[in-house]
Amino acid sequence: MQGTIDGFNYGAVTPVAAYAMACLGSALGLRCTIRSLRSDSSWKPGWLALGAAAIGSGIWTMHFVAMMGFHVAETPVTYDLRQTVLSLVVAIVVVGVGVFVVGYRGATRTALLAAGLTTGLGVAAMHYIGMASMRMNGRLEYSPVAVTLSVLIAVAAATAALWAAVSVKGFLPSLGAALVMGVAVTGMHYTGMSGLTVRLHEAHGSQAPGGDAAVSIVLPMMIGPLAFLLLAAVVVMFDPDLVLGEGEWTASPAPAAPQNPAHDWPEGFGAAYPGAGDRPGGRAQQYPPQPGPPPVSY
Repeated sequence: MQGTIDGFNYGAVTPVAAYAMACLGSALGLRCTIRSLRSDSSWKPGWLALGAAAIGSGIWTMHFVAMMGFHVAETPVTYDLRQTVLSLVVAIVVVGVGVFVVGYRGATRTALLAAGLTTGLGVAAMHYIGMASMRMNGRLEYSPVAVTLSVLIAVAAATAALWAAVSVKGFLPSLGAALVMGVAVTGMHYTGMSGLTVRLHEAHGSQAPGGDAAVSIVLPMMIGPLAFLLLAAVVVMFDPDLVLGEGEWTASPAPAAPQNPAHDWPEGFGAAYPGAGDRPGGRAQQYPPQPGPPPVSY
């Protein structure tokens, strides 16, 4: 018997919130990665790690915010804590691999292909590990076409994100890249979900085997990633290099215009000491200045 699936149990609230989380994590991760490119070697790993954690936390939070709207009419859905935590660790680690590769190797073709493939497969693995953490009176079955398409979208999205992290300059362009990445990551999630069916186990009745309800496990777990994203956002807001990027404020100061030494003296004075006329542009002048001839009346 096939279960009745509703992926939008709360209407547009969960997909919109999931998209916002994906955009936030991507935006913070991109800015931190860009910042690492202009940091010395001692700070570079820290900025890259912060960017990887921001992107990974954003993707993981996106997934489980979207899953809050997942509902099977015939059976309650619960979650296994260990697999849920594992999906978060996988998301951060695999994104970290990709971010560190492009952070140190640059946006070369080889580095992007290797990092994008690794990160994309890791993001897809996070998605399906998170799906496997669900417990219900049934088994999950996936359409091979939907799974393949979701993995391809994940790889393409990861490659584009890593390219943008080291190539897109300026705040507004990176913000636009984060919005596009949010669409890609959220689209990957719902593409995989579109091929999902639940085959019910009739012998078990309506009781879910083990696990904890989504409200009791997923919501508390989101506090950590959300708090981290908030902290990363504070770091971004208070670092002008992250916010403004490469703007006029980072440009080298224009060289000072050459000055005429003759203008070094206050108006009405020439050289205030004997020999000023020997200076280039200086004017020999009596000190104190003597009054000139009286004006001629006509």
